[in-house]
Amino acid sequence: MRLLLSLAALLLSIAFVQLGSGALIPLDALSGIALGFSTTEIGLLGSAHFVGFFLGCWLAPRMIGSVGHIRAFSAFAVSGAIGALAHPLFIDPVAWAGMRVMTGFAVAGAYTVIEVWLQARVTNETRGRVLGVYRLVDLTASLVAQMMIAVLEPVSYISYNIVAILCCLCLLPLALTRAPEPPVPEAPRLRPWAACRLSPLGAAGVVVAGVTNPAFRMVGPVYGSQMGHDTRGIALFLGAAVLGGALAQLPAGWLADKYDRRTVMVAISVAAVAVCAGMGTLGLSGPGLLLGALVFGVVTFPIFSLAAAHANDFARPEEMTELNAALMFLYGVGAIASPLVASSLIEAFGPPALFALVAAGHGFLIAFALWRMGVRPKPDQAPYRDTPRTSFLIGRLVRRR
Repeated sequence: MRLLLSLAALLLSIAFVQLGSGALIPLDALSGIALGFSTTEIGLLGSAHFVGFFLGCWLAPRMIGSVGHIRAFSAFAVSGAIGALAHPLFIDPVAWAGMRVMTGFAVAGAYTVIEVWLQARVTNETRGRVLGVYRLVDLTASLVAQMMIAVLEPVSYISYNIVAILCCLCLLPLALTRAPEPPVPEAPRLRPWAACRLSPLGAAGVVVAGVTNPAFRMVGPVYGSQMGHDTRGIALFLGAAVLGGALAQLPAGWLADKYDRRTVMVAISVAAVAVCAGMGTLGLSGPGLLLGALVFGVVTFPIFSLAAAHANDFARPEEMTELNAALMFLYGVGAIASPLVASSLIEAFGPPALFALVAAGHGFLIAFALWRMGVRPKPDQAPYRDTPRTSFLIGRLVRRR
């Protein structure tokens, strides 16, 4: 308890980061709809976010090394606040995409600073508890951020002001902490092809997660709007999916430790295809839509952690930081493309195309996993841990020694 209290400033900062960035994503989509942006242009905003996120993951360790943790964190927070505040000043999808690059950069950089700081404070004995509380704070803030859309009016300077205020608030806990700054981290080498050779299925799984989960998070508001739901309904729809993903982590971890992780991935992907077929064809509304979104989160959100855990089963402890950085790189490649692809499909074929894309990704993963199970025996499995998709340095926080 004393350790968690000493880390309260870090956890509070990351909660404000998640509140601001999590609310901005659907707010931009709904504002774009209100302004008459095309569906493809709204998808461009989601892809731009992940371009910035990728740049932030890449550059953050170097910035920390140049100016220190708190100064780097301040620069990231300012970038996020500027990106949010500038939205009402320039009503143009291309300009907004540039602002989303700024906010994505800010989010990735902020997560990197916090995770470096946490890694320096934990020991092998406290690592699991700290990571668990960290994920709880992150997921809770993400859920609250989705629900904020019910009260944030689209295309409103006040709404973007609130997001910017949250970006600024994340500065206060870290700026006022008396804890000493940790040593400057060494940026991990990015070797995605090495990760693909070490665990082809793990690499494929994180790419599928990158294609499917961001497509829903970034373009889900467009789906909800075109299906005739109001802002409150869209907020509940997105929140139900995030809640489902959070609730799935414990049972997914239990199954992944008890059975072959590849079998669990296949089973969850089969369920994902079935849920996507129902969501795309039944035209759900009201409680049925919320239940569908909840189950959708349960069967799609754990795929990244399952794939990362499977890949880490083949890695030595000293390889895990570079491996997880490579997995984040592969996830980012899929995430950059998926919102634009999903929005283009919706524009061409209608709202159900979003779930067709997710189903196609999981269908590929089923086939690839079954093939890999036939050519490679089950590895020795280390205990499962939910892996956040937050920075290239996350491997240092979750690695086992």
